[in-house]
Amino acid sequence: MTVAMATYRRVLALTGPLLPAVSFLGRLPTAMCQLGSLLLVARTSGSLATAGLVAGALAAGQTVGGPLLGRLADRHGQRTVVLAACWFDALAVAALVAAALARTGTPLLVLAGLLAGAGVPQIGPLARTRLVALARRARADDRLINTALSFEGTLDEMSFVLGPALVGLSATVAHPAVALFLAVLLLAVCGSAFALHPTAAVLPPSAAAPSPTPADARSAGPSDAPAAPAPPAPASAGHRGPARGARPARARMPRAVHGLRVSMALQGVLFGACQAGITALTARLHQPAQAGLVYAAMGVMSAVAGVLLALVPARITLPARWRAAGAALVVLSVPLWWVRSLGALYLVVVVLGVAFAPHLITVFGLTERLVPAGRLAESMAFLTSAVVGGQALSLAASGRLAEAHGPAAAFAVAVGAAVLICALAAGSRAGTSAVPMPAAAAPAGSGR
Repeated sequence: MTVAMATYRRVLALTGPLLPAVSFLGRLPTAMCQLGSLLLVARTSGSLATAGLVAGALAAGQTVGGPLLGRLADRHGQRTVVLAACWFDALAVAALVAAALARTGTPLLVLAGLLAGAGVPQIGPLARTRLVALARRARADDRLINTALSFEGTLDEMSFVLGPALVGLSATVAHPAVALFLAVLLLAVCGSAFALHPTAAVLPPSAAAPSPTPADARSAGPSDAPAAPAPPAPASAGHRGPARGARPARARMPRAVHGLRVSMALQGVLFGACQAGITALTARLHQPAQAGLVYAAMGVMSAVAGVLLALVPARITLPARWRAAGAALVVLSVPLWWVRSLGALYLVVVVLGVAFAPHLITVFGLTERLVPAGRLAESMAFLTSAVVGGQALSLAASGRLAEAHGPAAAFAVAVGAAVLICALAAGSRAGTSAVPMPAAAAPAGSGR
């Protein structure tokens, strides 16, 4: 444990104390808006169907908008993109609250939810990208980078425990709108602080960088080799290099990255199915208020597992960790089928949470190793969006299954998703033939 704490201190030394604080507070609105919009619209409209449509539109907007915002951050730098996204999203969430309180029609509510989702500033994925760049600049080894990703994963888990808790508290004590107005304030203040933090400069815009050369690409084996670069344009007498105003060529994404994205989407399916099954079982046991507490307990255990991941020896490679996490998800999710009491539900779900963060953090780590440096923010945002999209679709489908066939049907979806993750990890070649990142692909000044 002393070794882990020393490594985490090295991670904090890269960022200083302010960046983790504002990035954590800045990502809380993402965890608050999904449940907050559901409770707000349900209370103001009196229709759970309308509330579900709005929450679904918010998730759809985030699923589509996340990778696009990440791509913009890669191309134009984080500072301007995040600042604009934070204020856009703050205004969109405020508009959603105002529309709900004014009891406007369903189409306008759905549109407001879609815009609020599309504008999510993706602070979690961009904080990962920034921290990795800081570590590379400091010539950090892979162990420190893995710990940095564990640290960011823990912040994510903590936000997804605290965010819904704040929404539930405000809905019980006052009104769901209070939580969403707090989300607006956090977006404007903490989101802006993250955007304007000096570390944003560590990631130069790729639009200003030269086109990648073959030596700049990272691959994970023969099947992941990048495409051959286009031949350089002929230089004229008065001009050398790319044509003025021309965009640099985008580096090709390795094939193995798509398997990692599917794995994250399946993790979202597992989350959604667990949420539906937990809600259905607690309702059947006449204790529906326990659903949020059970889910929060699972999140707390996942956060603890993420912190402890720093203790895993460096000789255990990322592909091996992915396979181990997939196997653990299968073994620990199967007991959900036989849960019939609240005590057993707490026990099984808390133990299952041990496997969540290791899978998420390992997939983020493999993605960092595989993707071109100029597309890292886009790739990190894509992974987060995959989780959100998978969870939203699974929650809708598993909720119907639980309604028709009982909680075990929803839990069966969770087990099926775990089995697919395990099979994907076992069959993937991601990271099996690591190639050192060349100096040109590292952030300026990193020495790599």
